[in-house]
Formats: sequence, C-alpha cells, structure tokens
Amino acid sequence: MIAIKLAYRNLVGAGLRTWLNVIVLAFVLFMIIWHYGILDGWNEQANRDMQAWEVGNGQYWQENYDPYDFFTLEESHAKIPETLLKAIEDGRITPILLTQASVYPDGRIQSMLLKGILPDQKIIAIPGNELNIESEAMPAGRQEIPAVIGKRMAKNCKLKTGDITTIRWRDINGTFDAAEVKIVKVFDCNVPSVDAGQMYIPINKLQEMMQASNEATLFIVGKDQEMLDSIDGWKYVELDILMTEMNEMMKMKKVGGSFFYVILMLLAMLAIFDTQVLSIFRRQKEIGTYIAMGMTRRQVVSLFTVEGAMHAILAVIFIGIVGTPLLVWLMSIGMTMPAGSDDMGITIAETIYPVYGAGLIIGTSLLIFIITLIVSYLPARKISKMKPTDAIKGKIQ
Repeated sequence: MIAIKLAYRNLVGAGLRTWLNVIVLAFVLFMIIWHYGILDGWNEQANRDMQAWEVGNGQYWQENYDPYDFFTLEESHAKIPETLLKAIEDGRITPILLTQASVYPDGRIQSMLLKGILPDQKIIAIPGNELNIESEAMPAGRQEIPAVIGKRMAKNCKLKTGDITTIRWRDINGTFDAAEVKIVKVFDCNVPSVDAGQMYIPINKLQEMMQASNEATLFIVGKDQEMLDSIDGWKYVELDILMTEMNEMMKMKKVGGSFFYVILMLLAMLAIFDTQVLSIFRRQKEIGTYIAMGMTRRQVVSLFTVEGAMHAILAVIFIGIVGTPLLVWLMSIGMTMPAGSDDMGITIAETIYPVYGAGLIIGTSLLIFIITLIVSYLPARKISKMKPTDAIKGKIQ
C-alpha cells in the first residue's frame, strides 16, 4: 500500500512527463481495440450475410459436387431423396439445382452459373417470390423465363429490370438449347459468391430445361431443421466448414494488423523504459534515502516497478473516460468502406459496425498492463545493485 501511495505521488509530481506516457499508452490501447473491433464486426456481419444469402444452417451436397470445380456440375445432380420431401414441403430445407450456362446480353457472350430455386422458399434471402409470375408469350410460341440477378451480374452484363436476353445451356444428355429470359428483379447483396456471374430461375423450369425431373444439386438447411441421418449419395456439410474461408481470412487480417500494433507497442514501451531509466538516474539520492530509512532493496524495486506500471492503469482510466464515448460513437455510425471494395470477391458490407467484446477490452488492457509492468521492472533491477552511501552521494554505478 505504501508503494502504491508513493508511486502515485511521484507520478503526479512528474507532471507533463507522466501524462505524455499515459496518452501514448492510451492511444495504443484505443487503436488496438478499435481495429480488432472493426475486424470482429466485419466477421460477424459477413457470417450473418453468408447465412442469410447462401449457406443457411448447413447444406447437403450431392456426392459428386465440388464448388471449386465446375466440371463436376454435369454429374452433380440426383433425385431428391424421399426423406427430405417432408422438410422441403414444410420450408425447412430448400433444393438448389446448378448448371453452367451462357448469357448473351446485347450480342456479347458471358459464362455464368444458372441456379434453380423454389420461388416460395424463405431459407435464403434470394427474392424468389419475384419469380412467381406467368411467363409471357413470345413469337413462334416461345415464352420468357423469369429470372433474378444480383447487382454485380447486372453491372457486368449491363442488364436491368425488365430487360430480355438469351441464355444457352446443356441438358444432362449433352444437348445444347437456348431460351429467352426476362430480368424481373435486380437484388442488392453483400455476398459476391451469390451475386457475381449467377442467375436464378424457378427450379421446376430448370429441371425441365435440363431434363432432370425432380433432381437437385444441393439442399440448404434452415435454422429449424436438425441434421438428418446419412443419406445415400449425399453428404452433409456443417456450417463451420462452409464458413472456413471467411474465418481464416479474418484470422490472417488480424495477424497482419498485429505487426502494426507491435510497432506501436514497442514505441510506447520504449517511452516507458526511457522514463524509468531517467527517473532512476535522477533520483539516486532519493533511492539511497529510502534504503537508509529501512526499506529493503526489493521494496524500492517494487516502488519503481509499480510507478511504471501505473502508467498503464492511468491509460485504462483515461480511455474509460475519454475513449469510451468515442468508441460508442464509432460503433453507432460504423465505418464506410471505399467504393469498389464490394468487387474484391469477399463478403463485405458497405458499412462495417465495430463489435467491442468484453474479452477484447479486458484482454488488451491486461496485455498492455503486463508488458508495461515488465518494461518498468527491467531498469528498476539496477537499484538492487546500488550501495546506499553511493546513492545518497549521487554517484552513478
């Protein structure tokens, strides 16, 4: 208790030097909490968006399906298992049929992934209800197929709501065919893997086009559906596996950001170290007086160590008073991402809202306190080698 009182009195007496060190530590603490709060907020938003738009609560894949190999799509479809029919009818699972196709906007050609979905499904956020329209008759008895696309697909193909374009596909027998589609909706989505190079039409229409009656490539599981027993020809893919890429990317970004904060931390610790060395050099007579009055060397070392560590405590208090309102304000307005960031192929919202968890705040504060404690102790060890008489005389050892 005496050491804490003396340390506090010495810090207050140091004046500006103390507050400069406190402000430096507070700045480092604030930047670490803010940056990792942004990354945690980005990760949470991305996971929510991916669940809402693409992965649901897990998926069943046809055994030949590989999302990274388009050549597997020809063999990646099978009859919908009878064990899933009840869940599909109840809206707890929705089937998706995939095939490669080409679109011809304004005479140009562009490859895409054609997806068949249930118009009335509610598991993912694709606006399938827009597909519940009657096909309009075309000349020569042909009909338009209603389709929805994302804003990236619309931008790349220069399509908009109401446009009519031609698509070409190949059925399961290898025969090519073509049809007219009408864009009935252009939706806005933060998940590029749902948007870029993809078009959605009613699944029953795609089954008819591919001559794959009652077949699907994968099933998306809703929140109310529990995992079923193994199904022949299908494999269950858990949510954690579907989120692996996003989570790994966030880990890499945190590791990359940590190098910057290590540099900031080293600069802050250098300031504390120099302050402690200078303090011990200037206060040798005071140290000798403490020892002559009966304080042990360990107690004097503890006094200077506590004095240095209190910089971190004051920094935490400073952040609590000044930084908390600023962090709360930043959390409310979010961080607007620069234009074009949504074209990088990663799931990212236009505005990211930071998330400051208790673990982040407490863990960062403890880390800075422990490092400051160690840095304060290192120069204080010199006191244990000082002779009281030489210290009182101001002689440097």
